[in-house]
Amino acid sequence: MHAPAHPLPPIEYEPRFEVLEADEGDTQADLLDVLHGIADTTFKDSGKPLRSVHAKSHGLLKAELHVPSGLPATLAQGLFAAPGTYPVVLRLSTTPGDMLADSVSTPRGMALKVIGVPGARLPGSENDVTQDFVLVNATTFLNAGRRPSSAACSCWRRPPTRRPR
Repeated sequence: MHAPAHPLPPIEYEPRFEVLEADEGDTQADLLDVLHGIADTTFKDSGKPLRSVHAKSHGLLKAELHVPSGLPATLAQGLFAAPGTYPVVLRLSTTPGDMLADSVSTPRGMALKVIGVPGARLPGSENDVTQDFVLVNATTFLNAGRRPSSAACSCWRRPPTRRPR
């Protein structure tokens, strides 16, 4: 993958970017059904309770995140609004819920959990002190909006075609 020659500048956050869609509750329920279906399938196939996605870890790392002072306004938002140092845990993984051999080409993921983050929280997470960043090395996302496409859902429900050796 190559970075664009002239990357777009960051966009400063505005509340108008967060729009609750009318059927967002249905979308969440559908996604949970899909994820439970994947977990059921992988349990039947392997006899082990696995995560629905990113089941195979390739590494777990402890580190620190340093937020410098003097960031431009477009970057000084949320966690990055004030200088500080935070402990983090990074998890490297592959995207499927199946335990595939490393030779099977799938996107790789990295999850970054930042610990001790102050600030406002979403409903239901008011007492949390962590912030998660989820990154995948694919050049595109599976679908354009929040609602998974029916093709994506049926693809996720397919049983695995290859097994680890």
